[in-house]
Amino acid sequence: MNETIDVVIPTRNRPAALAVTLTALGAQTWPALRIVLADQSDGDGVCTHGEVQAVLRYLRVTGRSVDTFRRPRRRGMAEQRAFLLAHVRSPCCLFVDDDVILEPDLVARLHAVLREEECGLVGSALHGLSYLGQLRPMQEAIEFWDGPVMPETVRPGSPAWARHHLHSAANLFHVQTRLADETGATRRYKIAWVGGCVMFDTAKLRAVGGFDFWRDLPAQHCGEDVLAQQRVMALYGGCAIFPSGAYHMELPTTITARAIDAPYVLPLSEPHDEPHDEPHDATGE
Repeated sequence: MNETIDVVIPTRNRPAALAVTLTALGAQTWPALRIVLADQSDGDGVCTHGEVQAVLRYLRVTGRSVDTFRRPRRRGMAEQRAFLLAHVRSPCCLFVDDDVILEPDLVARLHAVLREEECGLVGSALHGLSYLGQLRPMQEAIEFWDGPVMPETVRPGSPAWARHHLHSAANLFHVQTRLADETGATRRYKIAWVGGCVMFDTAKLRAVGGFDFWRDLPAQHCGEDVLAQQRVMALYGGCAIFPSGAYHMELPTTITARAIDAPYVLPLSEPHDEPHDEPHDATGE
């Protein structure tokens, strides 16, 4: 019997995109999904929109569990992610943004690699298909893992930091098209981080403090996902899968204030071991 995987989604002001992402989750070959949605939209929230309501009904009637939380008070994305992590019950959790299209076998592929490697995280980088044909050879370097995925320390400005260029535009799609493997085998490659679609070993993410560093950031910040991933990778290792199976809708970002970038202003390791209260201010719907 398949174990349940919690899929957690932070969302704001994107009902149509969210409906597409939820539909893609409903088409996954991995049947045992519990979806947790934290909504910080303006007005009455995304769950009042007909397209979202329809997909939520579809998910529930086809056996997926769905929990939705209305969170109008915004204290930053790190706090929003901390709230979602506090509601995770499963050994593995998939953080997905609200503007991602997933191939039907993606959850199963991510889970298989996470279990086989016993690492802290496995991501599927997002393809930006509006950039198809715009070749950027200087940004297409890829480093495959030849052996087991191992812990790595990746800091801003280090040589490994430059790996993030592979995930820009359609760079990764061009590389995987060029290196297509007829066997369809899933390979692992080295990352700086992965945006938008990452599966964590829940215990390992919590062991490094999760997103509790939200208290050390102003509400207007970015890079919280990067910092959490790099803390996990430093202790437990992490990778992305090749070929990827995630596509970006390429909508305008809802995070417009980017002066405070978490990996640049906070240390790679958790600075203290004080207990934290769970995030609050949520209304279950």
